[in-house]
Amino acid sequence: MHLNLSHDTQICNGKIKITGSKSETNRLLFLQSLFPNFKIQNKSNSDDSSIMQAALKSTSDFIDINHAGTAMRFLTSYFSQLEGREVILTGSERMQQRPIKILVDALRSLGASIEYEKKQGYPPLRIKGKKLDGGTISLPADISSQYISSLIMLGAVLKAGIELNLKGTITSMPYINMTLDLLKRLGIKTEFKGHRILVKNTSKSKNTIQVVESDWSSASYFFSIAALSDKAKIYLSNYKSKSLQGDSILRIIYKQLGVNSYFEGNNLILEKESISSPKSIKWDLSNAPDIAQTIAVSCYGLGVACDLEGLHTLKIKETDRLVALDTELSKLGAKISVTNKSLHLASDQDFQKGITISTYNDHRMAMAFAPLALKIPLSVKKAEVVSKSYPSFWEDLNSLNFKIDKI
Repeated sequence: MHLNLSHDTQICNGKIKITGSKSETNRLLFLQSLFPNFKIQNKSNSDDSSIMQAALKSTSDFIDINHAGTAMRFLTSYFSQLEGREVILTGSERMQQRPIKILVDALRSLGASIEYEKKQGYPPLRIKGKKLDGGTISLPADISSQYISSLIMLGAVLKAGIELNLKGTITSMPYINMTLDLLKRLGIKTEFKGHRILVKNTSKSKNTIQVVESDWSSASYFFSIAALSDKAKIYLSNYKSKSLQGDSILRIIYKQLGVNSYFEGNNLILEKESISSPKSIKWDLSNAPDIAQTIAVSCYGLGVACDLEGLHTLKIKETDRLVALDTELSKLGAKISVTNKSLHLASDQDFQKGITISTYNDHRMAMAFAPLALKIPLSVKKAEVVSKSYPSFWEDLNSLNFKIDKI
C-alpha cells in the first residue's frame, strides 16, 4: 500500500485512543504463560503482540514470528524451559539477520538445548525444552534490554532462580525496570543493586488483573504532529503520569520543541505552544532509542539542529535505522550524518517536496515521517507496515484532518 499524505490547515484537534504498550503486553503474555492465574486488560492490538500470543498458544513444532523481535527474544527463553517440547523458532529474512548469540549462550550456560539451523549466532533456532535449574550468568550491560528481560522473566520458574551480573554501562534501563516492576506486581521477589539482578523462584503468582498502560512509543507521533502543526490540541487516552515506559521522556524533549503536555484524569493532552524553537537540541537516548526516528524528523521539520546519542541498538532493529534515517532525510534535503551510535542533523535544511519515503519493513519509519506532511506533501511506500505496532495509525491521522490518498 502506497499512500500520499498532506494537510491543508496545519491545525490538529482531536481525541485518539491508543491501545496498550507492546512492551508491557508482551512481557505480561510471557509471564501469564508461566503463571496462568492472572488476567491482562488493555492489551496491545499490534501485530507483534498478536504473534506473541499465538506462538505461546500454538501446539506446532514450527513457530514463525515474522518480524517480531521481542517475540523472538522472549520465546527463545520460554521454549527452552518447556519440558518435552521441541520447536523450530524462526522469523522473516530480516529476523534471520538479527543476532541472538548472547541470549543463546546465556541459556546454554543454564543447561538449555538450543541449536542453530542455519547461520551460527542467528535464527532459526531448534529448541528442545527441558527442566532448567537456573544459576548465575554474566552479560555485557550494553546489550539489548530484551535479552536481559527475557532471562529475568525465565528466572521466576527456575529452581534456583537467576542471578544476572551486568558488565559495563547499562543501557535501556527503563525496560529492565519495567520487567522487574511487572514481576513485583505478581508477587515475584526480585532484587536490583548496582549491576546485579536477582530473581527468586516462584511457584504461583498473585491472582490479579494487570491493566496495560497505553503505548508511549505510539504517542510519540502525536507529539511530533503537535510540534509541526500551527495549532493543536490532542487528547490521548489511558496514560499515567508515573509510567514504566522509558519513552515517556517525550514530555521533556518535546517541551523544548513547543509541545505542552499535561494530564486530565487518564487523558494525556498535547497543546502547541507559541514559542520560538531552539536552535538545537541534544539528547542521550540510550534509555529510549525507539523515539529517535520521531525526534529526528520533528527537528528536520522545525529547522532545529539535533545531536542524538546512545543509538547503538538501532543497528539491529527491523532495519538499520540509522542508515535508513540518513538515506530518507537526505532525500528530503536534510544535512545529516550518522555513526554506529549517533545522529547529527544541521538546522539549515533544504525542503524537497514530493519525496517518497521508503519504510524498509520498519513500522517506525512510516510513522515517524508521516507527521512531516504538515509541512510538505510526501508519499509513504508499503504504509501497511504500521500494523506491526499500531494498526489504526492511518485512521487516527485521518481523524486529525490529514489527507491520505491510496495509490
